[in-house]
Amino acid sequence: MKKKTMYEKIWETHLVRASADEVPILYIDTHLVHEVTSPQAFEGLRLNNRKVRRPDLTFATMDHNVPTTDRSLPITDLIAAKQMETLAENCAEFDIPLYDIDSPEQGIVHVIGPELGITQPGKTIVCGDSH
Repeated sequence: MKKKTMYEKIWETHLVRASADEVPILYIDTHLVHEVTSPQAFEGLRLNNRKVRRPDLTFATMDHNVPTTDRSLPITDLIAAKQMETLAENCAEFDIPLYDIDSPEQGIVHVIGPELGITQPGKTIVCGDSH
C-alpha cells in the first residue's frame, strides 16, 4: 500500500465529487469572512433564496477597515463604514458569529483562526480575500 501525504489524506476525506470533465467538489469545514469580499457572497445567497448551510462553522471579523488608532472615533471613509455596517447586518441576518470592531476577539482574518482555535490541522478552510 502506497503511503499518502497529508495533502492526499485531507483531499480524500473532503472530496465530495470528482469527475474527469468537471472541477472536483470539496467539503469545506470552515469559512472565514470579513467585510470587504463578503457582501457579494451574501447577496448571491439572497438572490438564490439560500441560507448559510452551517453558520456554526462560519466566522466573521471586521478586518481591513478597522482603524489602527483610536477606535472610538467614527469611521470617516464612507465606503469602509458601509462595508463594516453591511457585514454586521449580513451576520445578523444569516446568524453568523461576528467579531466586530468592539470585540476583544476581533483581528486580522488570517490571524484570528489560529488564535481562537478555529483553524485546526486537517481542516479545509476558505476565506475570500485578495491574496
